[in-house]
Amino acid sequence: MTEQPMVIEDSYTGHVSPGSAPQRRTVPGATITKMSVGPMNNNVYLVVCSTTGKSVLIDAANEADRVNQLIGEHAPSLELIVTTHQHGDHWLALEDVAAATRVDTAAHPLDADALPIRPDRLLEDGDTVTVGDVTLDVIHLAGHTPGSVALALTETGGTRVHLFTGDSLFPGGVGKTADAGKFASLLTDVETKLFDRYGDDTVVYPGHGDDTTLGAERPHLGEWRERGW
Repeated sequence: MTEQPMVIEDSYTGHVSPGSAPQRRTVPGATITKMSVGPMNNNVYLVVCSTTGKSVLIDAANEADRVNQLIGEHAPSLELIVTTHQHGDHWLALEDVAAATRVDTAAHPLDADALPIRPDRLLEDGDTVTVGDVTLDVIHLAGHTPGSVALALTETGGTRVHLFTGDSLFPGGVGKTADAGKFASLLTDVETKLFDRYGDDTVVYPGHGDDTTLGAERPHLGEWRERGW
């Protein structure tokens, strides 16, 4: 049976679910495609440079066949696969996708040893990931895991930022942490490295579920710290 082409929805809402069509958002300088995979509704993101077609995949989380189809049909010039953190639901397809695409993989060194394949590139806070004319800033956010990272894409010629936060920031709060110390670390990093740095129109693309903005979440930072999660 011939595989059916993957349909991408260009009317972007940020709401996808397992088995639904991926959605693509066009921003100055790039396109961002969001696809949900697996039983935990993990988000896979594909960022493609509009000028060169070169791209980066963020979290090869699950359903390797669908991820590979997405890449093959919509991003044949993939250059890197970034894993936001070490939890298994975010890398179940990593080994198969890396083998199929033969591109390098990347992660923070503190989470690298837990991944199924050793990253070709280790990402530290302040590093950049460049694909074509697109540059994403690497932001280390310690707490959900020791080596969680977010990636920040600034629109070409503008100031609006698109943040891929893994499981460190969601609508309604930061990611799950094991104890009070790790919660304090994560919330402090999120406050100082994200909220203090970027504007209210910054879009947040989390590892599960719907998107949000820093402006929507900013009024609740005190509530999060008070409740402790």
